[in-house]
Amino acid sequence: MPYYRLSSFYLIYFAGLGAFVPYWSVYLGSLDYSPRQIGELMAVVMATKIFAPYIWGSLADRWGNRLTIIRWLTALGALAFSLLFIRQNYFWMLLSLGIFSFFWHAALPQYEVFTLDHLGPRRTRYSRIRLWGSIGFILAVTGIGYWLEIGSINILPFIVVAMLAGTWLTTLLVSDVAHLVHHPESGSVLSTLRQPAVLAFFLACLLMQASHGPYYTFFSIYLAEHGYSTVATGQLWALGVIAEIGVFLAVHRWIPAIGAAKLFSIAIAITATRWLLIGSMVESLPILIIAQTMHAASYGLFHASAMELLQHFFPGRLQGRGQALYAGIGFGVGNSLGSLFAGYVWTGLGSSWAYYFGSIMCIIALMLSWIVYASQVERDGSN
Repeated sequence: MPYYRLSSFYLIYFAGLGAFVPYWSVYLGSLDYSPRQIGELMAVVMATKIFAPYIWGSLADRWGNRLTIIRWLTALGALAFSLLFIRQNYFWMLLSLGIFSFFWHAALPQYEVFTLDHLGPRRTRYSRIRLWGSIGFILAVTGIGYWLEIGSINILPFIVVAMLAGTWLTTLLVSDVAHLVHHPESGSVLSTLRQPAVLAFFLACLLMQASHGPYYTFFSIYLAEHGYSTVATGQLWALGVIAEIGVFLAVHRWIPAIGAAKLFSIAIAITATRWLLIGSMVESLPILIIAQTMHAASYGLFHASAMELLQHFFPGRLQGRGQALYAGIGFGVGNSLGSLFAGYVWTGLGSSWAYYFGSIMCIIALMLSWIVYASQVERDGSN
C-alpha cells in the first residue's frame, strides 16, 4: 500500500487536533465559561481516553476487523461532535464532548496498530508516516491563528467537524490485509502488567501526560494574558510541532543507536525543564521560543520511544490492548487529571504554578523511567 494512504489519516486527524486543542478553550472562554468550567470540560474530553481505547482495542484484537472498527469510530465521532450545534449550555456541552471523545480517542490507537502491522519489519519507517500528523497540526494551528486576527472564533466548531468528517473519508483510502488478523498468542495483558518495568512505564506516561494539562488546556489563554497576539500564539504552537517533525525524521536512527528506554528518560528530563521555563519566563519571547522547541522531546521523542517500548512489552495479539492502555493511562488518566488539576491550580495559586507543578510531575516520572531503562539494560545483557 502506498505510504501516502496511511499518512493521509494522520494528516487530517491531527489537523483536527490542531484546530481543537489550542483553540477550544479560547472558544469556551468566548461563551463565558469560567476557567474552572473550561478545565472540567476539557477534563471530560481527556477522561474518555481512560476506558474507551481499551474497550475498542479489546474488540479489535478479538474480532480482527480493526479497519472496520476504525471507520465506525471516526464516523460516529464526527456525528457526535455535531450535537454541539444544537445548543451550547454547560451540561449539553459536557454530554456532547463526552460522547464525541468516547469514539474519537479510540480511533488513533487502533490506527497506530493498523499502520505498524502494514509496515511489519519496516516499522522504523513509522516516524516518517507519523510526521504528516505534525504537518496537519501545523497547518491548522497557524491557519486558525491568522484567521482569528480578522475573523470570529465562532467558526471553530465548523472547522473541527469538517476535519472529523475528513478523517473518516481517509479510512476509505486504505484496505485491510490478511496478516493483520493472524498473530500468535503472546501471553496475557495481566501477566505483562505485573512486570515492574511495565508498571513503571505506564506510571511515567501518566505523570508525563498529566504535566501537559496546563499546556494543552490553557497555553493559548496564558499567552493572551501576557500580551501575545493570536497570530503569535499560533506560531508558537506551530514552532513546537515543527521541532517535533525534526525528531520524527531522525528518531529511526537514534533508537537503534541509543536505545528506546534511554531516549524515553531524556524526553522526560527535557520536558521538566520546559515547563519550568514556561512558568517562570513567559514574558521573554526568546526563552519561550527555546521552550517550544523542546516540544521535540515532550511529544516527538517521548512518543516515538514509547511506541518502540510498547512493541517489546505487547507483541502479537496484545498490540491493540497495549496501544489502548498507553492511550488510556497516559493520554486518558494523565491528561484528564492534569487538565482538571491545572484548572484548580490556575484559579487558586495562579497560572505559573500550574506549570511548576507540571515540572515536578516530570521529575517523578524521570525517576520511574530509570526502572524501565534498568530493565532494558538487563534484557540486552542477557541476550
